[in-house]
Amino acid sequence: MIRIFIAGAMLATLAACGGGSKSRVQSTHSNTTRYAGLNVSVERQAFASGPISAACMGGGRKAANTRLCGCVQAVANQTLRSSTDQRLAASFFADPHQAQVIRQSDNPNHEAFWQRYKGFSAQAERSCSGL
Repeated sequence: MIRIFIAGAMLATLAACGGGSKSRVQSTHSNTTRYAGLNVSVERQAFASGPISAACMGGGRKAANTRLCGCVQAVANQTLRSSTDQRLAASFFADPHQAQVIRQSDNPNHEAFWQRYKGFSAQAERSCSGL
């Protein structure tokens, strides 16, 4: 009889948690995630897709993975907002020498881009290291 009571209590507790894949995980605007009806505090890392993520994944580097490349793209979305900047930065994955050419250029547009790129790379290193 006790076993039946315990099994019934466990079943009732499980049913109260909710169910279905749609209610299992919901993101909120804060660092809290709703999981099975509970608010769970988590460290969240943004992942995105775009030209830098694609170049990162296609660059042939051993450390490249979807989490790392998506994180770098998310940082790029925040710091290199123009598609022109992102395409230029993405080109560095295929041709690293191009970064050196841009860095050493006397073109004022290249100099301004390089400042934005330095900020992007520093932020990406802080945000995405260890992924």
